[in-house]
Amino acid sequence: MPENSALETPLEELPERSRQVAEALQAAGVRPLVRRLDDSARTAALAAEALGCEVGAIANSLVFMAGETPVLVLTSGRHRVATKALASRLGLPRLDRADPDQVRAATGQAIGGVAPLGHPTPLTTVVDEALADYDRIWAAAGTPDTIFPTTHEELVRVTKGTSLPVAR
Repeated sequence: MPENSALETPLEELPERSRQVAEALQAAGVRPLVRRLDDSARTAALAAEALGCEVGAIANSLVFMAGETPVLVLTSGRHRVATKALASRLGLPRLDRADPDQVRAATGQAIGGVAPLGHPTPLTTVVDEALADYDRIWAAAGTPDTIFPTTHEELVRVTKGTSLPVAR
């Protein structure tokens, strides 16, 4: 599906988790252009294929644990997070990948559909500076088949995140 043919889905037709994301976007002053895809976009590659965009324009939402504290990392789909380097940049002893139960507890959402916002409580968030390479990026909207368009600058603002390099 070409990027510009993904149409906004009416709020009442969205799953509950995606409605929560749309409401959080609206509360942050962003028009919630949440779209429901025909197929799951659990991975950056699947999302890019469904949208007809570069994989690097997909903002993967990954949850890591700094001890007992969850940290949300919004990374470009074109690379992996260098956890040791990122932990050092954040002044943390280490970052470990959260397990599915920790992800759901921190975000209220399942792996594969974690949105940058709309969580039970705000999370410490890092936005990959590589996402600034794209005029439009796409992020999950609470389920594996819902997404929304945004920008690097907007993600930093609505998440109150910090823009940092997250890859080597």
